[in-house]
Amino acid sequence: MKTQREIMTSGEPYQQFDKELIERRKYIREQLLIWNNKSDNDERNNGIKHLLDEVGENFFVESNFKFDYGWNIHIGDHFYGNYDMTFLDTCPITIGEHCYFGPNVGLYTPIHPLDPMQRNADVEMGAPISIGNSCWFGGRVTVLPGVTLGNNVVVGAGSVVTKSFGDNVVIVGNPARVIKKIPLSSK
Repeated sequence: MKTQREIMTSGEPYQQFDKELIERRKYIREQLLIWNNKSDNDERNNGIKHLLDEVGENFFVESNFKFDYGWNIHIGDHFYGNYDMTFLDTCPITIGEHCYFGPNVGLYTPIHPLDPMQRNADVEMGAPISIGNSCWFGGRVTVLPGVTLGNNVVVGAGSVVTKSFGDNVVIVGNPARVIKKIPLSSK
């Protein structure tokens, strides 16, 4: 029989008030209170890194990084995250190499049911988010559940990404749309 954690991570409807899930969220909140308040960059980043499932080399986040579980966060090499990022990781969040996020970026995997009876029963589900290599997000970018972004994607400040996009594009707006293809240099 699957645990609620396994059910949640697979994107199926799960009970968000399961004991294991509650305990993990509480533990993460306590740990983030400690690590986000460290002024020493190495101390802060090493402490946060150990709360995440998978993190590459050269991981750097500014203070006030928030997430639910850490179990479902996978980040490649050379990641920079500015102040006040929020990653709701009920489902996997996968970020490639050489990605840079501005302040107040939010990646949200949870999906709340439209049916009020299911909402009232505390049923929640989710869909994963996947971000390719060499992506750059401006401040206050929001990425919604189920979105996949290709390599070399630039997301303009304040954009809300509601659907997936392929490689080498600049997307902006609410909802985000392609405004430009990125020509790759031959160097």
